Amino acid sequence: MSVLLNFAMFPTDKGGSVSKYVSKVIGFLNNSGVNYRLNPMGTSIETETMEEALKVVNDAYNILEPYADRIYTTINIDARKGPLGRMDAKIDSVESKIGKVIR
Repeated sequence: MSVLLNFAMFPTDKGGSVSKYVSKVIGFLNNSGVNYRLNPMGTSIETETMEEALKVVNDAYNILEPYADRIYTTINIDARKGPLGRMDAKIDSVESKIGKVIR
């Protein structure tokens, strides 16, 4: 199974720039072994199970919780039976159809 989960999570009570806090979550992902890709509006991960994907979100929340009174989170999930590798495969499929690399 391949679970693609895109999420954005940040404190809402820390002013206009929250990269200091987002970087704590990205540091966790970097050391977790989970396949992830940072993007301008959030972070995408790919896991083998829904439980693993949701655990990543919960762990990210637990990292930020001590620093903030309010944390905003959005989540989008695409779960599909089949092999891992869809994070790159989906982008490659679109790029092959337009004949241009968009990364």
